[in-house]
Amino acid sequence: MSNLLVTGSKGQLGLELASIESNFLNYTFFFTDKSLLNITNFKEVEKFVLNNEIAIIINCAAYTNVDLAEDESNLANEINHLAVQNLAKIAKKHCVKLIHISTDYVFDGASKTPYLENAVTNPQNVYGVSKLKGEKAMLAVNPANSIVVRTSWLYSRFGKNFVKTILKLSKENDNISVVSDQIGSPTNAHDLAKTILQIIPFLKSEGVELYHYANKGECSWFQFAEEIIKLSKNNCLVEPIPASEFNSKAKRPNFSLLNTEKIEQKFKLKIPHWKVSLKKCVEQLK
Repeated sequence: MSNLLVTGSKGQLGLELASIESNFLNYTFFFTDKSLLNITNFKEVEKFVLNNEIAIIINCAAYTNVDLAEDESNLANEINHLAVQNLAKIAKKHCVKLIHISTDYVFDGASKTPYLENAVTNPQNVYGVSKLKGEKAMLAVNPANSIVVRTSWLYSRFGKNFVKTILKLSKENDNISVVSDQIGSPTNAHDLAKTILQIIPFLKSEGVELYHYANKGECSWFQFAEEIIKLSKNNCLVEPIPASEFNSKAKRPNFSLLNTEKIEQKFKLKIPHWKVSLKKCVEQLK
């Protein structure tokens, strides 16, 4: 039995981990959010880890409002960078396994092929910069048996996300406009949560390993919205628009598809297609 700390437990991934807690009886889970544990405070986190004999940390805590981050860069940096550095130092000092979640937005979107883990990073917005700094801080400290998992376009039956927004808008409107020239892969947080808990026993490395995880296949936000509406059977027309017409403060990558072969081969995973996982989520939300 290992004690496992989940930070950012009120977010999509944290709530999905909580929903499958009963399937993983070899762990005793400790779920915390910012009101219970301030991960930007080194001493507070270290005390929590020692008092509760934590053996594994899954860091789901993140500043994720991409547009607002342009105005709140200090806060984004504190949560996405400095807090990750704290966790990495504590993990190294006390031999704790650490799983940290990062993003496809560390890339600039100029690639024509899915991004490998060792591809050149070049974030185009404050959020992406802060997440990349977190990755680099973790790699610099380099705690053993730890991983960074980059994921993309995360959604869930919990919290605020694109799927819920489209379901709401398509009920209230006859037509909506969605960006058609940004390509990626939607990822169901439930799939990611299950994968993380399944691979923890096999995390054995001298330092930090980097992996990509996203549902299989690719689409634009427009195609994603079309599929959501089709599954929901709402009578709403989706109109494609270029990103240049969408009033967005932060620049987003036009192409952020992640190559997931490394994590699939290393842990012998079968990752579901995004349409299959989306259907399950929409059915749960009905």
